[in-house]
Amino acid sequence: MLLGLYLFCDMKHIHLFYPFIKINFGPMKPFSSIVLLFLALNLSAQTAGVLTVTFTPVSHSPCYQGTKNVLAAWIQTSTGGFVKTKLRYAGNSTSDHLPDWAVNSGGSAFNCMSTACNKTDATTGATLNGFTIKSFTWDGKNVNGTSNGTTVADGTYKVTIQETWNHGTNATTIRSYTFTKGPNEDHQTPAADADFKNIKIDWMPGGTASVDAFNASFQLNVYPNPSTGVFNVDYNQTGTLKVLDATGKLVYEELLETTSEATKSIDLSAFENGMYTFQISNSNQISNFKIALLK
Repeated sequence: MLLGLYLFCDMKHIHLFYPFIKINFGPMKPFSSIVLLFLALNLSAQTAGVLTVTFTPVSHSPCYQGTKNVLAAWIQTSTGGFVKTKLRYAGNSTSDHLPDWAVNSGGSAFNCMSTACNKTDATTGATLNGFTIKSFTWDGKNVNGTSNGTTVADGTYKVTIQETWNHGTNATTIRSYTFTKGPNEDHQTPAADADFKNIKIDWMPGGTASVDAFNASFQLNVYPNPSTGVFNVDYNQTGTLKVLDATGKLVYEELLETTSEATKSIDLSAFENGMYTFQISNSNQISNFKIALLK
């Protein structure tokens, strides 16, 4: 990301200006003139946000038994590097049927049940009994062993899904869907194929308040993000709270009054899964916070 920087030299000091930020580097030797420079730095942005993925595996037959199948879904870099596991359903009798995920996550192709396979922050379970809708969210972070890691650099990433429903090379599939993590929203509905349908991929930048009218004293925080229904709103000034769905439709509104820091709980469990914007405003500023509802 390119940012404009301004270097200003006066008779005693040198100053570096970012938007809204002034850095004073201290006394300098006297200058006879004022110098204004424009510099460009290539910075690696790390936008916080939430990726929401929904898909339905297409039914296959014959399966191991009945409609049994195994499945893994994970996040990769654009070049296939491992970032984080989000789903892994398998059992000991099918432990060699998710080889690509097992190797990518740190294990061996012959045992996706090994503790060497990184499952930090993943939903895991036994061999699946059917081909039902699946969904997960990604917080934009990698992993650090068994701990959640840090927000990764912006760029192109992949959602990769591997599924196997029987023995043999013709009863397994793997698909990858690319998306862009960054300051802009990315909404995709990839076409259905013989293995997956109803695919929806939504990257929503957020995780920190976006203050449209700059005022450092105006604070807004919404958590947990994502949530199954109830969100806590921390705020420190009186303002009108509005909740908007992904289409911009107003679904909730309330006047929040306070003279100090306060917290309000908002229950959105009656609404559909998806991305919402919490907006609090008064006569001086507007602050937006994007969240994910995943019940």
